[in-house]
Order: sequence, then structure tokens, then C-alpha cells
Amino acid sequence: MTGFLIKLFIKNSEDVKNINVRKSYGTLGSIVGIACNILLCLIKITVGLTTASISIVADGLNNLSDMGSSIITMIGFKLAGKPADSDHPFGHGRIEYMSAFLVAMLIILVGFELVTSSVKTLISGESAPVYSAVSIIVLCVSVVIKFWMFLFNRKIGRKIKSDALIATAQDSVNDSIATLVILISVVISILVSVPFNLDAVMAAAVGLFIIWSGISSAKDTLNSILGGPPERELIEDIENTILSFEEFVGIHDLIVHNYGPGRQFASVHVEVPQNIDIVRCHEQIDLCEKIINEKLDILLVIHMDPIDTDNASVLQAKEAILGEIHKINEKLSLHDFRMTPSGENRTNLIFDVVVPSAVKMSFKELNEKICEAAKIIDPTYCCVITFDNDFTGI
Repeated sequence: MTGFLIKLFIKNSEDVKNINVRKSYGTLGSIVGIACNILLCLIKITVGLTTASISIVADGLNNLSDMGSSIITMIGFKLAGKPADSDHPFGHGRIEYMSAFLVAMLIILVGFELVTSSVKTLISGESAPVYSAVSIIVLCVSVVIKFWMFLFNRKIGRKIKSDALIATAQDSVNDSIATLVILISVVISILVSVPFNLDAVMAAAVGLFIIWSGISSAKDTLNSILGGPPERELIEDIENTILSFEEFVGIHDLIVHNYGPGRQFASVHVEVPQNIDIVRCHEQIDLCEKIINEKLDILLVIHMDPIDTDNASVLQAKEAILGEIHKINEKLSLHDFRMTPSGENRTNLIFDVVVPSAVKMSFKELNEKICEAAKIIDPTYCCVITFDNDFTGI
């Protein structure tokens, strides 16, 4: 069914990097969500009011909020597809993240309201509702439809790498589980006499589950809004592509800025032999930037760092210092290593050390430890260290 809908309503469906195609996917997902949730909402509220079941009515209201989420998602995709302007030179792609965050907030609100109404019912001592065969049929149909919506939204969400659609997919599977829990309580109530209002208890449990899922979804989306690290796979793709050029011997200071799906910018320092032909190197840098743009849809800027790759004493000193740095913490790394000519009393080692966020030592403490280790290797070694933060999140 999903493949049929994509083929029927989305032109050039494989060109997912195209902003208009992404907008079409978002619109399709939203329209399907609106239609399914309106249907489920009307049926559940009708059955819930007929049987006086608070859990079924609450589940129907949850579908009503899901319809609102689908509308927000559709608006978000429409606004995110707007071209760049003078006020937003990088486009409006982050609106998609904002819409996903609003969906998560709606999920939490619905869960809170459900828990509140369930607790009030338990306190008031209202009796459990009397269910009918129609109730069971409606709930079974709802589980099936919501699970299909989960598969549908997950597929198109992964296809276009959309946080909003993936959040909607998570909401759909949560709804499916919640309805299944209510269905189980209905069956139990029909088969066994329960001394308390099982309907209200199940409704409260469903509400807590919805709150938890909303918080999880909000946390993931908030990371994108605040500027979370790039995916490890993306970092590896960039590194492997750059290092596939034989002129490039190492990279460091990779920074990726995300302004929304399909709007990523990056910068990186690339180490090259200091005796390389500058024109040849510039040509290779241009080619590498072009390949990464075509392959990963990232606008990359490469800064060239010349290093000495032929001096045996420099390479030996570098390996020795790197070994000592790894003894302090394996996550540390160095780059831009230079060494002044060996003197009788002083040999300057000039280099940068990259410090990931997982390393909790201060720069001052690291500087002291590295300098002490260098003196043990050679008493004439004097380290001049620049410390860099790691922006890849690894």
C-alpha cells in the first residue's frame, strides 16, 4: 500500500534530495495521517460514549490530537521548503525540526490529560463500563490501522530522513500499543469480574506510556534544534572520501553545521606534505569538495595544513608524543605536529591536541601531563600545545 501511494502521488519519488519532492512526501504523510485519525477519532468517541468507557474516549481524543500533529507536520514541511532569503541565507529547513518538537509536545499533553482524567475517575469511584462486541471490533481495527500508519510513516521518514515523520511514526506505534492495552482490559473485563475500575487503571497506564514516548521524541528532536553532533556514518563517509586522495595524509577539525535536511555545511583541515605542488593540491581540494557535495549533499570547505612527512626525527618524535598522549586518554589525538631543529638545551615541539567532550580533564591539566611525558622522552623537548574541542561527538 505504501509503495502504491508513493507511486500514485509523488513525482520523481527517488529524488529525495529535491526540496519539492521532500515537501510532497511530507504532504502525503500528513494527509494520510489526517484521514486515518479523523476516522478513528469519530468511531472511538462514538463507541466510548455509548459504552461509557473513559479509556476508549481518551483513545479517540488521542487520535484527534494526532490529526493536529499531522496538520502541524504538513505546515512544517511547507514552511521548511521555502527558499533562502536575505533574513535566512541558509534556508528554512530547521522549521521541520520545530514541527517535530511541537508534535512531541502535543503527545505529552495528551498523555498528561489522560492520566489526570483516569485518576479522577478512580478517586470518584465510578464503576467500570459495560463493553460490547462492537467495542472489541473497533479496537482491533484501530490497532491494525495504527500499526500500518507506523510502517507507512517510518518508511517515508527514513527515505527522506525526516525527524518529523519519524516522530509521527513513533507516535503511531505508541497509539497501537496503547489501544492494544485497552483491548486487553476490555477482554479481561468481559471474561472476569474485577473489583476495581480496570478501564481507568489501563487508561492511566496508557497515559504514562504516552508521556514517556513524547519526552523521548522531544529529546531527540531538541538535539537537532540545538545542534547535535553529526551521525558517525556521515563522519566516516567524509573521512574516507578525503583520505581516498593520495595527496591527503590526515584530517582534523571537522565541523558539520546542520540547517535542516539537505542543508548541511562543513569545514575541515587536511594535512598534506609540505613539499607538495600548491597548484596540484588546490586542484585536488576543489575536486574533493565537489565529490563530497555530489555524494553527501554537503557544502564542504577544506583548509590545507602542510606538514613534514619526510623527516625521520620529526616522525619519530611525533609517534613518541602520540603514544604518551594515548596513555593519558585513548580518545585524545594530535595534529599539525612540527619540531624546531634539535638544540643542546631546547627542542620545541609544536602541535595541536583534540580533546573530545568525554575527556573531563582541563586543558591546563592535560598540558602539564603531556609536557612531563615529553621531558621523559627527551629532556630537551619543550611542548607548545594548542588544544581543540572535538565537534564530531565521537
